[in-house]
Amino acid sequence: MKKIIACTKKYLPFIILAPVALMIEVILEVNIPKVMADIIDIAIPSGSIDAVGQLGTKMIIMALCSLLAGIIGCFLSSTGAIGFGSELRKKVFNQIEDFSFENVDSFQQSSLLTRLTTDVDYIQQGLRMMTTMFIRAPFMMVAAAIVAYQINKDLFVVFIVAIPIILVSIVIFGKIGMPKFRYMLTKYDGLNDMAQEYLTNVRVVKSFVRQNYEEKKFSDVNHQLMTSSIDIEGLMCLLGPVMQLIIFGCVIAVYYLGGMDIVSGTMELGQLTAFISYISQILMGLLMMSMIFLNIIRLKGSVDRLKEVLNTESLIKDGPYKGSVEQGSVDFVNVSFRYRNASKDSLSNINLHVDAGQTIGVIGATGCGKTSLVNLIARLYDASTGVVKVSNRDVKEYNLKVLRDQVAMVLQQNVLFSGTIEENLRWGNENATMDEIKQACKAACADEFIESFPDGYKSDLGQGGVNVSGGQKQRLCIARALLKKPKIIILDDSTSAVDTHTDSVIRTALKENLKGTTTFIIAQRIASVMDADKVIVMDEGRVVDFDSPENLLKNNEIYRDIYQTQMKGVE
Repeated sequence: MKKIIACTKKYLPFIILAPVALMIEVILEVNIPKVMADIIDIAIPSGSIDAVGQLGTKMIIMALCSLLAGIIGCFLSSTGAIGFGSELRKKVFNQIEDFSFENVDSFQQSSLLTRLTTDVDYIQQGLRMMTTMFIRAPFMMVAAAIVAYQINKDLFVVFIVAIPIILVSIVIFGKIGMPKFRYMLTKYDGLNDMAQEYLTNVRVVKSFVRQNYEEKKFSDVNHQLMTSSIDIEGLMCLLGPVMQLIIFGCVIAVYYLGGMDIVSGTMELGQLTAFISYISQILMGLLMMSMIFLNIIRLKGSVDRLKEVLNTESLIKDGPYKGSVEQGSVDFVNVSFRYRNASKDSLSNINLHVDAGQTIGVIGATGCGKTSLVNLIARLYDASTGVVKVSNRDVKEYNLKVLRDQVAMVLQQNVLFSGTIEENLRWGNENATMDEIKQACKAACADEFIESFPDGYKSDLGQGGVNVSGGQKQRLCIARALLKKPKIIILDDSTSAVDTHTDSVIRTALKENLKGTTTFIIAQRIASVMDADKVIVMDEGRVVDFDSPENLLKNNEIYRDIYQTQMKGVE
């Protein structure tokens, strides 16, 4: 909670001053019935028009000042709550940014999105309610109760009787409402998850003509969200009439008992009118408190979900060493790795030494651990046991920025961002010159298709690079990695979408441009690793061989089978 409350610091003056303005509004509002009682009991019976006019003017001025104080209070409250929401949203986003891959794996992406939007909005609205209704309602209840008690102690007993009934009603509604609200939030997660999945894979859906199937799935989840939301709103709507029933019952009792007092001459009509106004203010305050209570229950669900995010520490911490990565040698020493909640290791007892500047191929069946192996180099994940070293230093000792600036990765999933080609390429080096950008694109065989666009490097890629093909995406991602001028570069099946000739040209260009850079090439094509200095052959999370392509062809059955299958008939 300290992390959430800390987000109010910047907007604390607004949050403090809002209740002050609302207290002034309440003080003025509570005094209006007293003035009205004086008009009825003193000014009108005396027949003095001047007295009526003076008291009436006083009442109008108090009402206008109360209105102004209320407007100022609402403005301050809204500004403070919206500012707090902005700070909280930024804090949650920054926390998610710091998550390791393993942390992200433990949350659904849709759930993180819901927490970042819907849950923050609920808490923001909750703070606004706290600085308005939560301050205003009890203050009005106390002020009105004091004055009502002074007017007639016997009639005040009606109010005392109503309090336990209202409190019991609030507790019952709270117990029923809390699980319903939690259930509704899980449906929000499911809806966001489905919408995100559909929008991300819309091409696949359309190519398989599965629109009707997706519509049915979305309709089911949307209906579940709708029914759970109606359930919650129905409960909250029921609370209002229940509270009003109690309030009107109190008002009827006050009219009856007060009327008897007027008949007996122990109470004036103006006093009864004022007393009813105060009782109404007290009971309306209780009604507001009941609504606040239900919203606090709803708020607690959102707070708990945000606390899960804010209290989740990144499993990958910065190391103390902020010096440079001197060279690109890589060592795996008794390394094993298991994904979160997995039943077995993805990597088992890996021992490797790669000299700086070597080109290393990585080959093996799908799911054998190739990507898991190279992910440990840049600390996208940490080894479960053993040590991974870069430049003879444990990767856990490096500052993450220092390490990742010197380890460039072209991942299996080629990710581009909305914006121009040039803006995407500058992710590799924001200070790169146009000559450096063009040279990197030439090495990645991306220059030709870029220059064919009307706007060249200023061409807009659209969200996720929708305006370019899969092969073009891969080449842009390679160019982006080359601009980093790293000590180590990892190409994870990064030429799978280009033809074999372009693949060969890219590999030749990389060899020329990456002299002195350690290169890991994960590939399904045997041709992509045949020019490597050494090739790692993997099977079921283990390194079964590590040698030159020539020696592997002679001595390793897995490598030889892949070679013969792919190169049959090719000289």
